[in-house]
Amino acid sequence: MIPRLSFSVRGDQRIAKGFTLIELVITVAILAVLASVALPFNELVVKRSSEQDLRRALREIREAVDAYKLAADQGRILKPIGGSGYPKRLEDLVEGVEDQKSPKKEKIYFLRRLPRNPLVSEPNLTAAETWGKRSYASPPEDPREGDDVFDVFAQSRDMGINGRPYREW
Repeated sequence: MIPRLSFSVRGDQRIAKGFTLIELVITVAILAVLASVALPFNELVVKRSSEQDLRRALREIREAVDAYKLAADQGRILKPIGGSGYPKRLEDLVEGVEDQKSPKKEKIYFLRRLPRNPLVSEPNLTAAETWGKRSYASPPEDPREGDDVFDVFAQSRDMGINGRPYREW
């Protein structure tokens, strides 16, 4: 909207009503400073939200892996001799496994769906492919895939807001 200038006449003087150029420049400068403060704050809010999603997904998968291991230890899941009792792959948590103690051999399901890693934006990867997997036989400082899935982690080398790499969460 363009400011209107109106004039009133008092005797032989004209008095201008409206905004001067300097007032408009100062107003625009103040708005620019406020916007420059708001943008980094918005980025922080978005990052914090994706970190909360990451924590939630890691907790959900890890709880399902632990429930699978407990069921294997209780004899409800067929465990090969010398096997760790952890799932062979993440998809087993969703697809389910036969309950060995059930007379009808019904399946036990540990997850409704496998959550995706929120830090991975590649749509052509499956949810399981977005996670790094650590086998029971690999050390925590050098996680590697193996015969089973003992733990999952984010493969990102970025740092979280808390100063720890996502890979260590």
